[in-house]
Amino acid sequence: MTQPRNGSATGLPNPYPVELTPPDITAYAKGTGDIPYIWTFDSGAPGPHVAITAIVHGNEPCGALALDWLMRHDTRPVAGKLSFAFMNVAAHDAFDPDVPDASRWVDEDLNRLWAEETLDDPDRPLTEELRRAREVRPWLDTVDMLLDIHSMQNKNAALTIAGLLPKGRELARDVGYPPLVINDQGHAEGLRMRDYGGFGDPASPRKAMLVECGQHWESNAEGVALETAIRFLRVAGAVTEDFAADWMAARAAPDPMAFYQVSRAVTIETDEFQFAQDWKGLEALPEGTLIGTDGTTEIRAPHPVTVLIMPSRRLWRGKTSVRLAEPVAG
Repeated sequence: MTQPRNGSATGLPNPYPVELTPPDITAYAKGTGDIPYIWTFDSGAPGPHVAITAIVHGNEPCGALALDWLMRHDTRPVAGKLSFAFMNVAAHDAFDPDVPDASRWVDEDLNRLWAEETLDDPDRPLTEELRRAREVRPWLDTVDMLLDIHSMQNKNAALTIAGLLPKGRELARDVGYPPLVINDQGHAEGLRMRDYGGFGDPASPRKAMLVECGQHWESNAEGVALETAIRFLRVAGAVTEDFAADWMAARAAPDPMAFYQVSRAVTIETDEFQFAQDWKGLEALPEGTLIGTDGTTEIRAPHPVTVLIMPSRRLWRGKTSVRLAEPVAG
């Protein structure tokens, strides 16, 4: 399958109804500093710089809805600094509910651009996403604790992407929600924002987590995004322990936590990749099960229990088709 410029076409019809309406975020365009759509509030008291980012992908409205709620409720830090950042605004503004996948990005995936050699490359074509990444980079360099809100293609249980380092898993455990935590190494295509700089450095105290709140447009994703944000802000000490208590009182208690270690992110090597079945994610397969084929190469389950993490509908050369994981102790 040929990759389209804006990453929209999967070659398959959209099987999910669009239940969420992206918020109008034009009121947040000014920001509080020199960078549009980034708002930073300083408590004047010592503490970390805590940040929540949303719409790194323009077809994932749940994070923008969560930030809109926090902004409308005048959420301010009790210690340190607190930032809310709307990232890929151009893609968000292009969202069309009739073609909801068509605004994932404008030119390229913003969440694959965060290697320093990519950001600093003077010869790399200046796409909308690279321009925005370079614009927000000085601000991101000041963030100590980051929550990056995303959603996923298939309707599945929400999960946290905690990176490879123990500090990522510890942050996910402290937040306690969503209860599924995935440790993984990212994508061959490029570095994610949650792994940028000190977030991916074991010697740095900076921490990040990425939450996948469920299917992109399902109504439940909005609540998952906001609950994760509230719990994250409480754990980070940016708000009081009873912040948003009334809203949280209506939420169900989370399930016990479960942890998975990714052993391989399967990068597509040919134009003939196909899955053996219509996997949706979190299937637990016995060792040796055929997962898919990439040309003449078979991809089989490598572990006694192999769990499929977020199988993709964008089956293009160079993309991650699926991540293969196994259950581990938390």
